Amino acid sequence: MVKTEHAQTPVAATPPAVETKHLRKVFGRKVAVDSLSLAVGKGEVFGFLGPNGAGKTTAVKMLMGLAHPTAGEAHILGRPVGDIAMRRRIGFLPEHFRFHDWLRADEFLNWHGQLYGMSREDRARRIPEVLKLVGLAGETRQRLHTFSKGMLQRVGLAQALLNEPAVVFLDEPTSALDPIGRRDVRDIIKHLRGQGVTVFLNSHLLSEVEMVCDRVAIIDHGRVIQQGTMNELLASKMEVELRVDGLDEEMLADLRSASISLEVDRQTVRAAVADEEAVPRLAEAVVRHGGRLYELAPHRRSLEDLFVHAIEGEEHRQ
Repeated sequence: MVKTEHAQTPVAATPPAVETKHLRKVFGRKVAVDSLSLAVGKGEVFGFLGPNGAGKTTAVKMLMGLAHPTAGEAHILGRPVGDIAMRRRIGFLPEHFRFHDWLRADEFLNWHGQLYGMSREDRARRIPEVLKLVGLAGETRQRLHTFSKGMLQRVGLAQALLNEPAVVFLDEPTSALDPIGRRDVRDIIKHLRGQGVTVFLNSHLLSEVEMVCDRVAIIDHGRVIQQGTMNELLASKMEVELRVDGLDEEMLADLRSASISLEVDRQTVRAAVADEEAVPRLAEAVVRHGGRLYELAPHRRSLEDLFVHAIEGEEHRQ
């Protein structure tokens, strides 16, 4: 008997949660977004960064269906951005929100739940859940005109999470919050990631982005100039500062061999290295040549350092 093998049907690849291909938006002579191509995986926290006027808000408006692209295409959860069923599965907190301040917090969320197409039972279940999640459980029956700006930011976040979305777009979600409020939002974002929710985060607070994002894209003049995982972007280079007694030319030559670059100021040596594996080699070089090491302090490049370097480099290329 001849044994035959049946070809297996290939499993379709899961589409990205958010995907753009050569997305472009032109206003008259101004190019706001220029050939934007992104792929954001499901369950990923993605930071979307850039200076004022870089095109971030225009890009988010196109993803939300609030602005029509001049060219290119965008999909969310594998569906075009105008798809009604898909829109029920996303949440959105805009940077500049205007809420109906004559409504109570529960009335405001109930109205948004109806816009999402949620059933009465689901609205009754979710409204107290999201108010508790954002720290407003005791403010259910307060009218929005009595809320501080930070409280309005929290209730806006509550409406973005009300429909248990698969993808959440947050545009400057911590801009009006104090440090405790920013920590609460970080915890909420981490909670969403743990539940497999994709978070598309636009924020000027780069330290916040660095703490929660898996990947980031930096855009300027409507174009992506850098993108990658946080580890890829921040681990590419670090600086080590050493305070050493007994520096001589042979020790410096050894230190240079373990470094990308070296600066010396009396007893202080600043060495740029490719990765943390070079750090023990620097200490060994000092000891090998009879030096006394009083201090060794590695400094990783921050997201702010990366951002400023990328934007300034782009300006020099203009």
